Amino acid sequence: MCSLALAVLCGGAIQSLSMSPLAISLVLGVVAGIANILGGAIVYARVWRRSFLTYFIALGSGFMLATTLTEMVPESLRLAPLRAPAFILAGYFIVHVFEHSWPAHFHFGEETHTSEFMNPRVAYTALGGLLIHTFFDGVAIASGFLVSTWLGTVIFGAVILHNVPEGFTMASIMRAAEKSEAKGIAAVTALGVSRILGVLAMAAFHRHVSSGLAISGGVTLYVAASDLIPEVSKMPGLRVALTIAAGMFLVLLLRVVFFAHATP
Repeated sequence: MCSLALAVLCGGAIQSLSMSPLAISLVLGVVAGIANILGGAIVYARVWRRSFLTYFIALGSGFMLATTLTEMVPESLRLAPLRAPAFILAGYFIVHVFEHSWPAHFHFGEETHTSEFMNPRVAYTALGGLLIHTFFDGVAIASGFLVSTWLGTVIFGAVILHNVPEGFTMASIMRAAEKSEAKGIAAVTALGVSRILGVLAMAAFHRHVSSGLAISGGVTLYVAASDLIPEVSKMPGLRVALTIAAGMFLVLLLRVVFFAHATP
């Protein structure tokens, strides 16, 4: 898989360079942003069936959920066993408040007409939630490199593997909500900019690495488990559930490959 190969190559290159954690995080944040744009461009390269878009969103949501539970949460608990649970919950609550207060009383995936795949306003609500998510992607990448080169590389690998699906997901939502191609590409570009801002924020507050990692874990958990999975699960049948499971399995595969490379 191209994304996995990219993560491994970046990890090897980083180990051979003498760069500050901030510089490394900024470079990889830009790479992740390009992956977002690539995912968005794929959506507009051809006409996709709505069922296929749903499956792709399901794959991305499963990957995000597994990334949180197998990478971000365990590491934040290891770094700050007493504080991390509270910060994980805080991250989860941040997105919940954002999505349910602006626009007020709006629920992800709400429909106003049976002929519509998605209420047009959900595109901007989803974008708002994902902007918070990608901001904390940047926080997570920078936090990882502040702890160790290997941890930063592992987190970047987890991030980059869901960036193309993430861009595809955001552009799919914009397209399903009948937004223009220009607005869809602008939305996925904004995700990349938000990630860079997260890197810079973590650099400014580098003494709070464990807190940043824990909050970003809670944010990712909300976007995957409370936004995307309930939305795609509206489609009946077993295929969506299996697609979500495939996204989860991809993370487990990533862990095996990365830890194999970490073994001397």
